[in-house]
Amino acid sequence: MRLTKKEIVRFIITGLLIVAAAVIASLTIGRDIYYGSRDQGLLSFAIVNFSGYLFFLFMPVEIAFVYYLTGEVNIFALNAVAIGTAIASESIDYLIGLYFSKDVISRLIGTRRYVKAESRIRKYGNIVIFFFNVTPLSSPVISLAAGMIRHRVKDALIFTISGLIIKYFILTWIFR
Repeated sequence: MRLTKKEIVRFIITGLLIVAAAVIASLTIGRDIYYGSRDQGLLSFAIVNFSGYLFFLFMPVEIAFVYYLTGEVNIFALNAVAIGTAIASESIDYLIGLYFSKDVISRLIGTRRYVKAESRIRKYGNIVIFFFNVTPLSSPVISLAAGMIRHRVKDALIFTISGLIIKYFILTWIFR
């Protein structure tokens, strides 16, 4: 089986993104685990959470949240950082979807992923945006697709924020 040039480029980009995610996690949460300083690591958490909500980096942000939640960190500060960085990242995802061509985005994440997200938003609207943000599903790809189809910014923001607030409230309630 011979790979095309496009597949090789996609494979290399995917590999670089995986390496970037591993480096970010290692330099932030990994350092906090090693030195036992998760109560001091809101900046580390902010970096990981911000990065994890960008559509091209997949990181276990909910696991990181729970890890920091079980430390001696201020619950309100942790929730504010989690929600704030997630909103900032998903806004960037929306803007990338709005301003970049479908060709560029399909090279980054593959046509199938964004077409699937786009069709869900067209079919179910704001409920999909809310559902993907309240669950650990790939909400950044939904934000990207919302930007691509020029979904109303106000609706996307309201349902993103609502979903994130509920998700982090539930996680805080269960694990604290």
